[in-house]
Amino acid sequence: MPDHDLLDRPDSDSAASGVQGRMLPNNIEAEAAFIGAVLIDNRVVEELPIAIRAEHFFEPVHQRIYDRILRLLDRGAVVTPVTLKPYFEADEALKQLGGITYLAQLTADGQGLLAPRELCQQIYDLALLRELVSVGRNLVEGALDTSEDVAPMQKVEQAEAALFKVAEGVASGNEASSFNAATTKALAMIETAINSGGHISGKTTGLTSVNERIGGLHDSDLIILAGRPGMGKTSLATNIAFNCADRLLRDQRDGIEKSVGAGVAFFSLEMSADQLATRILSEQAGISSEALRMGKISRDDFQKLSFASQRLAELPLYIDDTPALTIAALRTRARRLKRKHPIGLIVVDYLQLLQGSGRANDNRVNEISEISRGLKTLAKELEVPVIALSQLSRAVEQREDKRPMLSDLRESGSIEQDADMVWFVYREDYYVASREPKQPVETDDAKVHDDHSKWVADMERVHGLAELIVAKQRHGATGKVRLRFEARITRFSDLADEEQYGGYGDD
Repeated sequence: MPDHDLLDRPDSDSAASGVQGRMLPNNIEAEAAFIGAVLIDNRVVEELPIAIRAEHFFEPVHQRIYDRILRLLDRGAVVTPVTLKPYFEADEALKQLGGITYLAQLTADGQGLLAPRELCQQIYDLALLRELVSVGRNLVEGALDTSEDVAPMQKVEQAEAALFKVAEGVASGNEASSFNAATTKALAMIETAINSGGHISGKTTGLTSVNERIGGLHDSDLIILAGRPGMGKTSLATNIAFNCADRLLRDQRDGIEKSVGAGVAFFSLEMSADQLATRILSEQAGISSEALRMGKISRDDFQKLSFASQRLAELPLYIDDTPALTIAALRTRARRLKRKHPIGLIVVDYLQLLQGSGRANDNRVNEISEISRGLKTLAKELEVPVIALSQLSRAVEQREDKRPMLSDLRESGSIEQDADMVWFVYREDYYVASREPKQPVETDDAKVHDDHSKWVADMERVHGLAELIVAKQRHGATGKVRLRFEARITRFSDLADEEQYGGYGDD
């Protein structure tokens, strides 16, 4: 939280000078009454409209008292002035308020029990106002500081990021979280994995075999999904986006509070929104996307399409198809979407179509580094997984084994470094199909017949199969997952009762 002193910076040119000498917004009496209510009846904490934290209190002593209350409640202890006493006997600031007797005074009249929810809301609102004052002061000081390179748009983005944190209720003054808060979050993630059947601790991909390999899509992670043209990386990203959004919708209808689904923001810099919607409709209705585009469908197919459209009407999937976005503009749009909707996953198609700030345009490698760092920062800032699609270099085509490697990532150094996971999509049938030999028509040449028969056998072996190669994973082992790909409706799905993994090691 911001400093608790007066706003008394002696700066006659500052716009903050209008609030010189004013105390930051606070209500010490409301804080004392609320803490007293909690000490009288610990159940008050369970019925609050907002998950109020210690840093939302203005008075430092109240911060320490409430923090200790929450710690004891987490351990299942009953919290009273008596049980708090051992923790505050040496607290010098508390001695100035009357020492240990101050804890008893908090519960003396019990007025806080009359309206604990209203007191909680007021404490929270005042904390946000203090944050807003701090953001405004920093904004003014930053705008007046021209000692370094002037970058107005960067200042605007920084200001918007700070305001987003205030809107989300995050204290921008918190430089570090306590280990207790970190372990509590980690335990919640583990509990999610247990409740999901033991294999998902993040958002679902909708593909069981992929979830089992990676444990779901983890908050704050940057996932790079790469492949050569024609491999189906956009199809896979669209499938995952739909599966995640659909799971949230189904769980909400079933009254499930802790869903492994999420609202999805899909930034499509290559395809238009209606093209993406056509793909999803095609997959859900089981009708070829090519037939949809050309209108070659029957009345029965159109009815299937209509039903699928109605079912998807409330899908929490939001598509932004603005072309030529800068990384700063994308982050701004993502923040706005998250303020309006329950966004828990962001997809960017694709990374190389984003633009940098303009300062690194003379060096494409530096610009890609700026973009990949920006995407990772976005994932951490919004606490959501970000899937960014990426192109691969043509080096893949020069090798006999066309399976991608990390070195195949275009401008790969920074992308590989910033990513928490790197996935490659590989379809052998794409390459086998391109090697079709001459058709054995009206010829007695045995070699022509043998070559074509061998090619047919190879196509039957690999047709409709795909591999998702997990080449990097901070959270676990690398490896590959075998999937089914239906090119007609651009859908990836799990293989039934077949070997899923192999080949890439478990380092």
